[in-house]
Amino acid sequence: MQDSNKDIIIDLKNITKKYGNNTVLENLNLYIRRNEFITLLGPSGCGKTTTLNIIAGFEEPNEGDLVFEGKVINELPPHKRQINTVFQRYALFTHMNVYENVAFGLRIKKLSEKEIKEKVKNMLKLVDLEGYEKRSTDSLSGGQQQRVAIARALVNEPKVLLLDEPLAALDLKLRKEMQLELKRIQKSLGITFIFVTHDQEEALTMSDTIVVMNKGKIQQIGTPQDIYNEPKNKFVARFIGESNIVDGIMHEDYRVSFEGREFECVDKGFDKDENVDVVIRPEDIKLAEFGQGMLNGVVTSVIFKGVHYEIEVQANNKKWLIHNTKHVMVDEKIGMNIYPEDIHIMRKARGMG
Repeated sequence: MQDSNKDIIIDLKNITKKYGNNTVLENLNLYIRRNEFITLLGPSGCGKTTTLNIIAGFEEPNEGDLVFEGKVINELPPHKRQINTVFQRYALFTHMNVYENVAFGLRIKKLSEKEIKEKVKNMLKLVDLEGYEKRSTDSLSGGQQQRVAIARALVNEPKVLLLDEPLAALDLKLRKEMQLELKRIQKSLGITFIFVTHDQEEALTMSDTIVVMNKGKIQQIGTPQDIYNEPKNKFVARFIGESNIVDGIMHEDYRVSFEGREFECVDKGFDKDENVDVVIRPEDIKLAEFGQGMLNGVVTSVIFKGVHYEIEVQANNKKWLIHNTKHVMVDEKIGMNIYPEDIHIMRKARGMG
């Protein structure tokens, strides 16, 4: 279903950004809906932070237009945009307590003390920092400092909040807690969050929509389920989770050959005998007795990962990665079964510009 213009708050049209001879973004097209939690995901240097900076107004595109609520705002300075940013380094004012940090933007707007007090109180309640008003920011934990930074950004009631890897400095346990907290805050306020990260788990946990980027281009846009289960190309399949990727031949609809035998699959619409890439996730390979599997091989490595074992199996000339809760031994001979719904077919060198 096509989104109507009233649902779209930001529209990046044919955006190109260069630094000298280095093209960081190339003809990027992306629209962002109201009240959406959208994540720009990709490795370092893929262009995701540059995209965020163009939306924020810290950078101008060399070509293309940034449209906000139907108006081109390429040259509009950051402070005049209804957009706020939370950075990886929270940049809190250490000479001010929590209350004054959050109130800072409201004082610049010259609101009355009564209005400021009410807004700061509501915002601290939202980020679960009631009672911390008089605390020095230096005395807070990393997670609490991040909440102050978020409250300071949100108290000005922006229509869009940009978050540039804000969880990167936190430890694993706190990072997971804050993933859920950010999603809760976004749903409570009903505003658009644009989140930048290179962490696949973060993107899958928090997002309504994920935009996978590489080398200044969009590779795929979709829900977390779409991105994980139906990757559009090798880059996406390898970057989001772990994958076994093998060469195959799509003989006809629902029939594919790889590793010397033919399999049923659920994909269609390919040319007859088209060369394809076949993607199979490690958790989708089922273990069987040796000689009773669709493929058979020898275990070359077993690593305990807590919730599962990571098993490497040599079958013919290919090493397969399997995630399974069953323990097997190195040098053990095993069978492997792969069912039609777990075989994902991709066209060779397929991507998005």
